[in-house]
Amino acid sequence: MQTSKHICVQEMDFDLPWHYARLRARPGGAVCLFTGLVRDLPQGGLAALLIEHFPGMAERRLEAIVDQAATRWPLAAIHLVHRFGRLEPGEQIVLVGCLSDHRGDAFDACRFIMDYLKTDAPFWKKTLGVEGEAWVEANNADQRQIRNWNHATPAHRK
Repeated sequence: MQTSKHICVQEMDFDLPWHYARLRARPGGAVCLFTGLVRDLPQGGLAALLIEHFPGMAERRLEAIVDQAATRWPLAAIHLVHRFGRLEPGEQIVLVGCLSDHRGDAFDACRFIMDYLKTDAPFWKKTLGVEGEAWVEANNADQRQIRNWNHATPAHRK
């Protein structure tokens, strides 16, 4: 199956209904959409999240992640948008949309892409809050999920 891909790294916000409509314009039976938002710190007081990246490198890595998903699951289309710059609590950071004939494939591919974004994409995040600044690190749960993916076989291939 040839997978249509839309990959974008941008500073401006993205239009969720536009991406959904573009995914729906292709034949398929299931669309899974994930949108990540800037959340406040557990103790509150987040002024903003600063996201940095290396142009060119980031897009190539996102394309590689999307290509991995497209080889693991039969997907008709994938949309991936990741923002950079200064984002405030409640703003959209990332969109992953997967279209497939079956919901399980769309859900699994969407989760796979997000898990790899958290650990392998060249984005650096710094919290800017009332108590100062701090770089955000990948956590143990993210690393554990990647290990699980490395040993998993997609359901449609079992």
